Amino acid sequence: MTPPRGNAAAQTAFTAALASGSLHHAWLIAGPEGVGKASFAKQAGAMLLGEDARHAPLIAANSHPDFKLIVREVWDTSKPPRIVPYADRKGDEIPARSIRIAQIRSLLPILGKAPALASRRAIIIDSIDDLEPPASNALLKNLEEPPASTTFLLVSHAPGRLLPTIRSRCRLLRFEALGDADMTAAVRDAQPEASAAEIDALVAAGEGSPGRALRYAGLDVAGLDAAIAGIAADGDPANARRVKLAKALSGKAAQPRYEAFLERVPAFIARAARDRRGAALTAALDAHAAARDLAGAAVGLSLDPQATVYEMAGLVARLRG
Repeated sequence: MTPPRGNAAAQTAFTAALASGSLHHAWLIAGPEGVGKASFAKQAGAMLLGEDARHAPLIAANSHPDFKLIVREVWDTSKPPRIVPYADRKGDEIPARSIRIAQIRSLLPILGKAPALASRRAIIIDSIDDLEPPASNALLKNLEEPPASTTFLLVSHAPGRLLPTIRSRCRLLRFEALGDADMTAAVRDAQPEASAAEIDALVAAGEGSPGRALRYAGLDVAGLDAAIAGIAADGDPANARRVKLAKALSGKAAQPRYEAFLERVPAFIARAARDRRGAALTAALDAHAAARDLAGAAVGLSLDPQATVYEMAGLVARLRG
């Protein structure tokens, strides 16, 4: 496996601990979303199992008896819906809201046994932030009394929200946002046919997160950002830009760009607020709160995209005042 770009110090800390033979039983891999934490966790889990040609295909299908990847379940849209096996996922299924306690309890039969094919066992949870409260308590019991030859690799985007008792039993690996050079390399690795201008736009939009940047691939995020900035610059007094943007982002074919717009506007307003003081800062903060709430409700409540874009653009226009 190719190691994820950036965060060399964190990756080296783990490999050094593995080489020393004094590996902690639980690692909290924490940092911003989309910076390679899950990729590294899977790679680290494979390293724990050692070099064996049998491991790779089983790991890829999440069917290796000594490599367990716990993620939110996804359901298909049949009636009644069913859980889709990990190896059969296509990416368009309905994700569960959390990782259930039953998923953590499913580990119990194997944790009391020796590893089946390797000398060690890896348990990866991506992400531990998604555990429902009973699942967190069930996991804690395993961290308090760690099974022999088992290493837990716990991915977290918000470690401060975890149970203190979980954090205290883990060694922390801190992942940071990537610099521009690593971001450019990561985006180019994933989008080798993209133009230099598109890569630059994705790097800027990703703000240190390759995962976020790649979600915007093919969506002309530079054009979205230019439209948002134009509305903020003059307030769009005739509403012409708002109307044009609302029409462009409505319709089923525009759904990916519409969702990108919903992400970009709150981030744009937040950046604008950093340079403001007094009443201007208050206005920007109010606009940010309203944009964040509207973006959160838009998809979940199936709000009309054209009306939503028009309203969201109106919040951006407040920055002109």
